[in-house]
Amino acid sequence: MLITGASRGIGAATARLAAQQGYALCLNYHQRADAANAVLEQVRGLGVTAIAVQADVADETQVLHMFEAIDREFGRLDVLVNNAGMLEQQMRLEQMDAARWTRVLGANVIGSFLCAREAIKRMSTRHGGRGGAIVNLSSVAARLGAPGEYIDYAAAKGAIDSMTLGLAKEVASEGIRVNAVRPGVIHTDIHAAGGEPDRVERVKASVPMGRGGQAEEIAEAILWLASEQASYTSGALLDVAGGR
Repeated sequence: MLITGASRGIGAATARLAAQQGYALCLNYHQRADAANAVLEQVRGLGVTAIAVQADVADETQVLHMFEAIDREFGRLDVLVNNAGMLEQQMRLEQMDAARWTRVLGANVIGSFLCAREAIKRMSTRHGGRGGAIVNLSSVAARLGAPGEYIDYAAAKGAIDSMTLGLAKEVASEGIRVNAVRPGVIHTDIHAAGGEPDRVERVKASVPMGRGGQAEEIAEAILWLASEQASYTSGALLDVAGGR
């Protein structure tokens, strides 16, 4: 299993749960080598083979090098979790510049596309593979729009939803299932990047269940979609958002 953005939050929680289930792991990270190595030690401590690979998923050359490392170390890929993503400072759309949109779409959309493309080349029975599963990380922002805060991020996640639906149909006959998880407000440090570390506490009243979610709750959904228990599930957009 390749998990992008595995050094923190949902990615790190997914890595720990995957290790408990016996997956060999490639943990991708962008900048935080210290955090990635801490997760690497945790999953190796659970007895699985694991490597950490630095790559900016928005950079095609770096993505190709990462998949070459997977080929060398494991020889095959069974599951891709497209988790890497980012958002920027909260603001209204008319305050944003084009460079911000390029960064947000690069990390959230182009990165997921590049990793999916390389995974398909390895998984698809059309290319001699054994099949596999791709789980994309979307967000309920894709249908709520994130007005006044992150319209660019919401638009990026809308693109992930569309890619998930189309790709699921494209590769269904080639042994690959493609699904997406759409988290709601989750207790991770991504909110600090947007300028409001306590955002979950502010918005939790809008969640029917009255609380923010935990990264481990999202990881459970990801691992289910990756598993044989979801063998007839493809093209699903699974909301894990407390009823929001």
